[in-house]
Amino acid sequence: MNSSIPTKIVPCPACGGESVYSANNPFRPFCSERCKNIDFGAWASEAFRVPTEAPPEGELFGDPKLQ
Repeated sequence: MNSSIPTKIVPCPACGGESVYSANNPFRPFCSERCKNIDFGAWASEAFRVPTEAPPEGELFGDPKLQ
């Protein structure tokens, strides 16, 4: 690692602890494999969702019969 490049420390998205944000950290932006897996599990179980409103019937696929 080049000593002239400062090490960037960021908060781990899972636990809030310190995480080294560099190519040397295979789990970045997470601090550990455990935190990475916790986050992945939350996505897989659909605990994380993007809130949206469903479009009115007919506008979903552009069906002209339903508009």
